[in-house]
Amino acid sequence: MTDLATLLEVGGPVAALGGGAAYARARHPGVYWSAVGLPVSTVRLLSSYGSVMEACGLTVAPSRLRVLAVKATSRREVRPVPPRRGIIRPTTTGLRVRLRLAPGQEPADVAASAERLRHAWGVHAVYVTTLKPGVVELRLVGFDVLRRVRMPRKLRPGLLRVPVALREDATPFVRDYRTVPHQLTLGATLSGKSMYLRHLVAGLARQPVALVGIDCKRGVELAPFAPRLSALATDPEQAAELLPVLIREMEDRYDLIKARQDIAPGTPDEEITSDIWGLPEHERPVPVVLFVDEVAELFLVATKKDEERRDEMVTQLIRLAQLGRAAGIYLEVCGQRFGAELGKGATMLRAQLTGRVCHRVNDEASAKMALGDIAPEAVSAACAIAPELPGLAVAGDTSGGWSRIRTPYLSLGDAAETCRESAHLVPDLPALKPFRPDVPVRPPAETPGPVVRPRPVTD
Repeated sequence: MTDLATLLEVGGPVAALGGGAAYARARHPGVYWSAVGLPVSTVRLLSSYGSVMEACGLTVAPSRLRVLAVKATSRREVRPVPPRRGIIRPTTTGLRVRLRLAPGQEPADVAASAERLRHAWGVHAVYVTTLKPGVVELRLVGFDVLRRVRMPRKLRPGLLRVPVALREDATPFVRDYRTVPHQLTLGATLSGKSMYLRHLVAGLARQPVALVGIDCKRGVELAPFAPRLSALATDPEQAAELLPVLIREMEDRYDLIKARQDIAPGTPDEEITSDIWGLPEHERPVPVVLFVDEVAELFLVATKKDEERRDEMVTQLIRLAQLGRAAGIYLEVCGQRFGAELGKGATMLRAQLTGRVCHRVNDEASAKMALGDIAPEAVSAACAIAPELPGLAVAGDTSGGWSRIRTPYLSLGDAAETCRESAHLVPDLPALKPFRPDVPVRPPAETPGPVVRPRPVTD
């Protein structure tokens, strides 16, 4: 009886702790990492750093001075020297540590051993980033941050900067229109492409920018954001009328820039500009972001007349993509498929879209259309996205870099409410007023009746 009581006293708490840890690891990986994974991984890294680096081939022969010093002070064996390790900095999702490479080493050597380091230190993934010549940073991620996306609390959104998703290395993916002015976003039905667009609109709605939409699905995607839109076209006919207006707006802005370039003697160098961002703030026109949903609908034609209209619209889109950045006009082109089979001008337009985001697609050819010309190795990653992970995508740019990202959940109602609350930020652009969408008036909330039924006062 005494043994049974002792077993219950000792085994009960142990079983409870084990069950709680297993539950936290499955349902709340962040809590599990902070309580269990972080201390264990830190101890592993500190205790095995030298041997792991040597096993991965990341050590170099010691210098002669070091050899002489070791032989003079002790009789121990002179071992190869690993990269100098900096202070370990814990985060809510992993660890960060800087390494100073030894002479003769390069960051590619460390990146090639990332998978070995992951297994040796028992973490989910290891990513290598070059900070400056000779210094790299190891970002150890303790769990799969893309399974349940939680954006970092400390974000620094700015003008035309929208934190829209989370990267697989636990850093935010920021859509920066000043750096990447135009982008192509592809994805099949229910792949999360609409969620990505939702985050962009909701993030830009709080900023002093003009939002213009072309949604040829009769406006089902962009119509809920009508209170914040400066213009909306819901079919190819309306788009054919809207695009020339944007072209004229772009030309007017170029005239403004040229007027500023009529430089007078003695003008300071900082006042000489080639885009709107060099203009004084009181003269600078408001930036315009054009969202094109289901871009293929602009290319599809049924008659000869439609073909002429299609060619004209495609030409105008190409002009906006080529010249719009300096005028403060940016493109966000979305669709399920975008390739040369759409018709004349499709490939040329795609070449002007610097940023690429590819969600789950129905075939490998669609992934190649999005990423094949900038990051061929990312095509297989895009094709491997499972239908059970909506919002997961592969983001790349013309630099050749790419990463997996996933957007957090944002309901359509919340995004629409954000647009309604920021409706007062719609800028005054007279050229776009004819295309301003009709905003339905919300019925006033019904006031509840009295809880207690009134009774007449009698004498």
